[in-house]
Amino acid sequence: MNTANKLTMIRVVLIPVFIVLLYLDFTGHLLAALAVFILASITDFVDGYVARHYNQITDFGKFMDPLADKLLVMSAMAWFVEVGWMPAWAFFVVIARELAVTGLRLIAVEQGRVIAAGKSGKVKTASTMVCICLLLAFPNPTLILVCVAVILVTTVYSGIEYFIQNKDVLLNGDI
Repeated sequence: MNTANKLTMIRVVLIPVFIVLLYLDFTGHLLAALAVFILASITDFVDGYVARHYNQITDFGKFMDPLADKLLVMSAMAWFVEVGWMPAWAFFVVIARELAVTGLRLIAVEQGRVIAAGKSGKVKTASTMVCICLLLAFPNPTLILVCVAVILVTTVYSGIEYFIQNKDVLLNGDI
């Protein structure tokens, strides 16, 4: 297993640790969860760099890296819904966007195309990760409202952009 894939696996292992820390009831459990979330997020950026820079791109990495990212972020958001920091409908919008873009990418692959992550998708990912960090560090009603709004706006915008920029994928398919 190459270095990039090892970093991805570290992130996968950190996800249940992150979840457990969210649910434990001790002073500082959110800060401990935040530390694990930051560490997992750093492995995301580092493994991408390592994979590209050292030509360590593998089918395993192509599959597991985005899955690990989604599991990490979705686990935080599911907990936010449970504790009342995020409305369930907002979480549903995020999940729907992820499933729709994944479906679009699968159709594109069938047509021999690869849809790379666009700038708005990267902004969505970065802003979502920053918002999760902020909420874990400084939970208050105003910040919660702002972060949920930022997550929703970037999620919807990037999802719409993916479909507009790749509408030919759907028009060429058998849908």
